[in-house]
Amino acid sequence: MDPLARIILAEDDNDMRRFLAKALANAGYDVVSYDNGRSAYERLREEPFTLLLTDIVMPEMDGIELARRATQLDPDLKVMFITGFAAVALNPDSQAPKDAKVLSKPFHLRDLVREVEKLLAA
Repeated sequence: MDPLARIILAEDDNDMRRFLAKALANAGYDVVSYDNGRSAYERLREEPFTLLLTDIVMPEMDGIELARRATQLDPDLKVMFITGFAAVALNPDSQAPKDAKVLSKPFHLRDLVREVEKLLAA
């Protein structure tokens, strides 16, 4: 695992956000989390991250918009969406980054960590 992997997490559900951030930190990642897409985007403009982990449905700026803008800033940024609405995520018209991974809720934390590891190793 890359010890320098930095993950930025955008999730508007407080419990879910804390849960995910803790699981990723326990797995050895450096995680910065925000409760909305706009704040996460502002942070992405300031410094590079390895992976954007974002919920899709959020107020202000949704996850797809966030991912689109983030990958314009940094084409190497990897993206993973977490959503309860997988069909929404995979809509080809959404302009989501094409190699983004989608993890549908509910999922087990082990699955999340495994998917993140796979994506970062790709």
